Amino acid sequence: MLMALISSHLSIFTFILFLSATSLPHSSAGTPSHTLKLPLLHKNPYPPTPSEALSADNHRLSTLFSALRRRIHPYLPVTSAASSGSGQYLVSLNLGTPSQRLLLVADTGSDLTWVSCSACRSHCSSRAAFFPRHSATFSPYHCFDSTCKLVPQPQKPVPCNHTRLHSACRYEYSYSDGSITNGLFSHETTTFNTSAGKLVKFKPLSFGCGFWNSGPSVSGPNFNGAHGVLGLGRGPISFSSQLGREFGHKFSYCLKDYTLSPPPTSYLLIGGGSPCRVAGKAKLSYTPLLTNPLSPTFYYIGIQSVSINDVKLRINPSVWAIDKFGNGGTVLDSGTTLTFLAEPAYRIILAVFERLVKLPKLAEPSAGFDLCLNVSGSSRTHFPQLSFELVGGSILSPPPQNYFIDTSETVKCLALHPVTSVEGFSVIGNLMQQGYTFEFDKDRSRLGFTRHGCGLP
Repeated sequence: MLMALISSHLSIFTFILFLSATSLPHSSAGTPSHTLKLPLLHKNPYPPTPSEALSADNHRLSTLFSALRRRIHPYLPVTSAASSGSGQYLVSLNLGTPSQRLLLVADTGSDLTWVSCSACRSHCSSRAAFFPRHSATFSPYHCFDSTCKLVPQPQKPVPCNHTRLHSACRYEYSYSDGSITNGLFSHETTTFNTSAGKLVKFKPLSFGCGFWNSGPSVSGPNFNGAHGVLGLGRGPISFSSQLGREFGHKFSYCLKDYTLSPPPTSYLLIGGGSPCRVAGKAKLSYTPLLTNPLSPTFYYIGIQSVSINDVKLRINPSVWAIDKFGNGGTVLDSGTTLTFLAEPAYRIILAVFERLVKLPKLAEPSAGFDLCLNVSGSSRTHFPQLSFELVGGSILSPPPQNYFIDTSETVKCLALHPVTSVEGFSVIGNLMQQGYTFEFDKDRSRLGFTRHGCGLP
C-alpha cells in the first residue's frame, strides 16, 4: 500500500476523521444512549520517515512537558497536538444556523475547542473559516459569565463592563512554540449528520472564535488545512465533557493495522458502545484513570510492573509514580506515535531485549533507535513478548509488531525511547495502542481496553 512497511506503521497518526454517521435514539430519562460514530480514514499518501516521526514525537513531548512547567497560572492550557503535527485527526463539524462545515484537529491532549473565525487578520487557515455574522445562533459569552473563567484570559486583559464594546468574554490560548489563538469564547448550535443522511441540530457548543491566530502550531503546514482544534481532554470545557450528559461522559477509539491493504477503517465513538463490530459483548479489562491535580487534562494510567516473556523485570515502582510536583506518571496519548518510557525502566527493558533477541544487530541503528535487527536471513521472526501490569491487575500485552517495527525491508527496530526530562512522564503512543479498543470512561474514572473486535471490519 505504501512505500515501506514502516511508513504504514508510522502513518496512523495522520487521518481525516469524517463525521458520517450519528445515531440519536430515544432514551429513557437520565439514561444517555446516543452515540456519535466517527470513522477514521487514512489521508496522507506520503507519511513521515521514522526520523521525522521521532522528531515530531520529541517536539510533542517537549510541548506537553512545558505545560507542566507553566502550571503556576491556573488558566494556562496544556499544549495541543497541533503544535507538532502529530495526532492529526480532522473532525468534520457543522456550526451555526444555517450550518457551516469545518474541519477541526481532534486532540486528546487539550480541552479548548476553537475555530478560525472570519475576522482572522494574519497567518490564518488557507481554507474558508467560520463566519459568525452569517449565523443566527452565534453568541459570545459575557465577560461576567462564570463560564468565561474556564478559559485562559489575555495577557493584557480588556476591562469588563456592561457596554457592548467590552462585554464579550475574551480568551488567549498559547502554545509552547509561541503560537497563539485569541478571540471570543462563544456558544453556537452544532449540527451532525445522521445515519439517514439528515442534519440534526444539537445542544450549543462552547468554543473559542479565534480572530487573531498566529504561529506554526495554528498556521503552518503541520496544521494540515484545519480550521481549528477539537479538544478531547478531561477538563470541563472539552468537547467530550460538554457532550457528557447526553453521551455518558465516555468515548472510545480503535486504531487498526494500517499495514493491511486496503487499509481497514478505524473509528472514534463518542458515547457508549464499541467503535468496532464485536461478536457478542466484548469483555473489557479496566484500569483506573489517575488524576494529576497539577495536570488535570491528561489521561494518566498507573503501571505496576513490566514483564518480558512473563518474567517480571526489576524496575523500582517509584519510576512510574507521579511525584508531589506533578512530574512522572504515564499518559495514554493517541497524538504521539512512538512509546516513551522513563529512562531507568527503558534501560532495563532495552538490555533484556538485547539479550533475548537472537538476530544480528546493526552496529549503527537507524532512525535514532537504540536497537535495530537484520532480519534478511530469517523467514519467520519471533520476538519477546512485552507486557505491562496496570493498577487494578489488568494486563496490557501488545503484539510484538506494535513495538518492533520495520524501518526497511530487512530491518526491524525497537520503537521505544527514553524520557530524560525531569518534568517528563512516560507516554504510551498510538503504535503501542494499535489493534485495541480503548474506552475512556470519565464518570467511573477508568480506562477499558480489549483486543477483541478491533481487527474486524
